[in-house]
Amino acid sequence: MAYASINSIKLHYRVDGVKHDAPWLVLSNSLGSDVGMWAPQVQAFAEHFRVLRYDTRGHGRSDAPQGPYTIEQLTGDVIGLMDHLGIACANFLGLSMGGLTGVSLGARHADRFERIVLSNTAAKIGTPEIWLPRAAKAREEGLAAMADAVLARWLTPQTVANAPFAHAALRDTLVHTDREGYAANCEAINTADLREEARTIKAPVLVIAGKHDMSTPPMLGCDLAASIAGAKFIEFADASHLSNIEVAGQYTRTVLDFLLGS
Repeated sequence: MAYASINSIKLHYRVDGVKHDAPWLVLSNSLGSDVGMWAPQVQAFAEHFRVLRYDTRGHGRSDAPQGPYTIEQLTGDVIGLMDHLGIACANFLGLSMGGLTGVSLGARHADRFERIVLSNTAAKIGTPEIWLPRAAKAREEGLAAMADAVLARWLTPQTVANAPFAHAALRDTLVHTDREGYAANCEAINTADLREEARTIKAPVLVIAGKHDMSTPPMLGCDLAASIAGAKFIEFADASHLSNIEVAGQYTRTVLDFLLGS
């Protein structure tokens, strides 16, 4: 396990890939998950990239300082970690909250990113009526009280039935997420409205959506892609919110095709 002191907190990260001259790819997790969510992709990605995964502040093995957090902090953590590792420029893939972070990075740090994949996300996710009660419930009751409702939005019923081990692993990660860290990230998402900033992104962008995603419906992904000049959009017919897990093979191939320019 590796840690870096970034912006007065300790961030947990992992690096995969044996080709030390390969380009970098940064992976950013969704709310309530950790670096493990990218397990279906890491081996394939590492054949072409140095793959940097990190636990967003408040998640996994990273510190969970008192919130609320902001999108500026989430963005700054990525840049700080890249600086710590001497990464001048990278590709980026973020899902949900990680995708929101990617919008901010693409708009505010254009010189640091080659290609960006924004997965199951939007430039503005949800409303205060969603996020503030969720943050309060997380702080008061913990994540176990919310887990079943959250997972029902992450995965289709077919995935739950056909991949019980994946479902159990995701649930375990969610219920062990720090309650303050989860709540503080809800507050960061609540205050982040990047719809105008998204229009300034110049890097090549791929936006991914899942047909059955209730958290970030495909129309939001379509709107995001339409706001970014030249962005590509793809919708997976058999996926909900965690499309990288539900249609892992198709997802991996699609992302690699885009990142490798094929």
